[in-house]
Amino acid sequence: MSEQSGRPKVPEGVTPYVTTRQKEPTETGFVGYETIWKEFQKEEKYTTPKRP
Repeated sequence: MSEQSGRPKVPEGVTPYVTTRQKEPTETGFVGYETIWKEFQKEEKYTTPKRP
């Protein structure tokens, strides 16, 4: 049998809220993934309500 040379390169995964990328393998052969989240909500500055 022929020996495979590492894992195949996985394309970048893109959705409306998250992007996933494959990292380069480490010296031990571990292949990780990087996850980048997009903002779900905007943060507004708090203002104190008016007094009655």
